[in-house]
Amino acid sequence: MERWIERYRGILFFGFFVLALAAIILFQARRPPPQPILLSTSTALPSPAATATPRPLRVYVSGAVAQPDVYTLPPDSIVKDAVLAAGGPTSDADLDRINLALSLANGQQVHVPRVGEESSPVQSPTGQRGSGVRININTADAADLELLPGIGPALAQRIVDYRQTHGPFARVEDIMEVSGIGPGTFEKIRELIATE
Repeated sequence: MERWIERYRGILFFGFFVLALAAIILFQARRPPPQPILLSTSTALPSPAATATPRPLRVYVSGAVAQPDVYTLPPDSIVKDAVLAAGGPTSDADLDRINLALSLANGQQVHVPRVGEESSPVQSPTGQRGSGVRININTADAADLELLPGIGPALAQRIVDYRQTHGPFARVEDIMEVSGIGPGTFEKIRELIATE
C-alpha cells in the first residue's frame, strides 16, 4: 500500500487540491451576495416655513347691544360675531345702517346705532374710518384693503396673495414689498394701517 501511495502521491495530492478547490467554489456560490454599502451624506431636511398663528381680536362693541363691552373674538371674525358676543342687538338697534359682514381688526370699535340716532361718534362698521382706527394688513380681506387710499381691487388682492405666500407682515413698512406699492402709496396709507 505504501508503494501505491508513493506511486500515486502526485495524483492524490492533485485530487485533494481539486476537491478543496471545488468545496471553496461551492461555499462561495451558496453564500448570499454582500449588501451594497450605501454612503449617506445626511443633510437635515428643510423645516417647513413657520407660519404665524393669528392672534385673537379685541373689539369694543357699543351702542344698541345688550351688553356693551370689550370682547375677545377669534381671528377672521366679522361685525355680526361682535354684535352676537355683546348679547345681540337691542330692540331699538338700527342694523340696516351697519355692514354685519365686514371683517374686524384688532382694537376696532363697533358701534351699533339706535333707530333715529344721527351719527355715531366712532368708526362705523360700514367701512367709513374714524380717527385712530387702523386696518390690520395681516388680517384684512381684499374688500377692507380697498378702503385705503390708492389701493384698488387688483392691488388689494396682491396684498392678500403676498401675505399668503410670504406670511404676515412684521412691520407696516413691509407692505412696500408688494408689487405696485411704492414710497408714495405707502405715505398715503402709513397712518391708516397696522400689523396687529
